[in-house]
Amino acid sequence: VQLVESGGGLVQAGGSLRLSCVVSGRTFSFDTMGWYRQAPGKQRELVAAFGIDGVSTYYVDSVEGRFTISRDNAKNTMYLQMNSLKPEDTAVYYCNADEGWSTWWGQGTQVTVSS
Repeated sequence: VQLVESGGGLVQAGGSLRLSCVVSGRTFSFDTMGWYRQAPGKQRELVAAFGIDGVSTYYVDSVEGRFTISRDNAKNTMYLQMNSLKPEDTAVYYCNADEGWSTWWGQGTQVTVSS
């Protein structure tokens, strides 16, 4: 199973980016899928995720109303639309998928928001 993120980059505060996570090697069906981020010197945190029903969503308070998680099952791809970006959103963003005792991570994509 391989998860590959793309879409990161450098953007000014207030700007937008859309991250993509393409899954290959198995069917696009997991217990949970989500996006995490890790800023320098900080722990990795869950940013947004789908619930086990694959429809319900969760967002950390700091991104609620600005970020949107979505998925295209036909393309085996999960997205994170990030609007109104802030400098504190700067981090490496990782996509994650879990099923039972197994977990898979992408390699990460850097998002840098300048003030």
